[in-house]
Amino acid sequence: MTLKKDKMNHIIQRELSDIIQNEVKNSNVGFCTVTAVSLTNDLSIAKVYVSFMNTNKSKGLEALNNSKGFIRSSLSRRIKIRKCPELQFVIDTSLEYGNKIENILKDLNK
Repeated sequence: MTLKKDKMNHIIQRELSDIIQNEVKNSNVGFCTVTAVSLTNDLSIAKVYVSFMNTNKSKGLEALNNSKGFIRSSLSRRIKIRKCPELQFVIDTSLEYGNKIENILKDLNK
C-alpha cells in the first residue's frame, strides 16, 4: 500500500501544482508552490503543503480554500481514481525553519 500511496502523492502534487498555477484565477493565490502531499491510508484525504512567495500567507491560504471545490473537480478530471480525495491546504513552514537553523549555525561559527 505504501508504494501506491507514495505514487499517488507525487501524481497529486504534480497535478495540483499545474492546476493552481494555470487554472486558478484568484489573484490572492499569487505565486504558490505545492511542496508536498500526504494522503491518508484510505486515500480519502490529501493534506497539501503549500508555500507562498511575494504574497500574504493567510490571504493565499484563504484563496486556496475558497477555490477548493474547483481545484478538486479539476483534479478528479485529470486523475482516474474511484474517489478524488478531500483536499486540506496547510502552510509549509519547513523552509522558514531550515533558514532559522541555518542562521543559528552561522552565528555559532562566528
